[in-house]
Amino acid sequence: MSKGLLSNPIFHDETKAREWLEARIWKDGRICPHCGVVDASTLMQGKSHRPGLYQCNACREPFTVTVGTLYERSKIPLHKWLAATQLLMSSKKGVSALQIGRLLGVSPKSSWFLMHRIRESLRGTNLEPMGGDGKVVEADETFIGGKEKNKHKRLRNKKNIGGQGKEAVFSLVERGGRVRSQRVASVAAKTLRPILVEQIDAATKLYTDGAGQYRHMGKDFAHESVNHEIDEYVRGDCHTNTIESYFATLKRGITGVYHHVSPQHLKRYLAEFDYRHNERSALDIDDALRMEKSVSGIVGKRLTYRRTCREGEPVLGA
Repeated sequence: MSKGLLSNPIFHDETKAREWLEARIWKDGRICPHCGVVDASTLMQGKSHRPGLYQCNACREPFTVTVGTLYERSKIPLHKWLAATQLLMSSKKGVSALQIGRLLGVSPKSSWFLMHRIRESLRGTNLEPMGGDGKVVEADETFIGGKEKNKHKRLRNKKNIGGQGKEAVFSLVERGGRVRSQRVASVAAKTLRPILVEQIDAATKLYTDGAGQYRHMGKDFAHESVNHEIDEYVRGDCHTNTIESYFATLKRGITGVYHHVSPQHLKRYLAEFDYRHNERSALDIDDALRMEKSVSGIVGKRLTYRRTCREGEPVLGA
């Protein structure tokens, strides 16, 4: 990240940070998070009131810009939240919680939770179909975690998903557009086909490798594949190089930066890498704009430390 971004006052001054967030969360009017009324609130200016506290004239409930967001009730200063978000949005392969903690003066436990809350804000709920007429979507799967020497060992149960100790990730990449990734129980056709049918427009041209689970996708899409087993990687316009490039970035981040990602939290790490790809510089989105666009995802979400830890114990190196 450039020095110019780090020197922005919103990363050092709490008032500037709050005003910056208010201008973006309330760009269409100051919304009461309790009753939803817009622009019907009064700024509380008493000495006992904290800065930025409003009272709704309709329901009489007090609120600030962080109420009803992932930042609610956080003891970490708002300017440090924004700084951590900027660092994550500016790091192509991610940034560890321990490094964030050192840079911002936050404890390892707090920085771990902080980073997961930021990742949670990046998890999109917009699942409109990808592709369309004249567009290409590449589909492929990869495996995350486990030891490299076990990548060809099979699990001894009916959920045979690949390398021992690894988690299966299935991704869709629209050429020149978005990527969408998710953890899957298996890479069998009965698991992947419903995902493809639900998330890809039927008029899309689908490109995959020659794996057996894609063999019958021609029933649903204009489907072509390349056969990697015979060293065929490109045939005309048909290839999976786009999604392989995305997987390369994902794995370099997981292996080189986070080192270990628990299955319970994998969905949030995937959201992080998906978001940075979808808001990339090739689409004329720089680090500052990527960070600014990301904060809209904090609204309407709550993630408590207890709930996060129930999903998996904190991995402080992650």
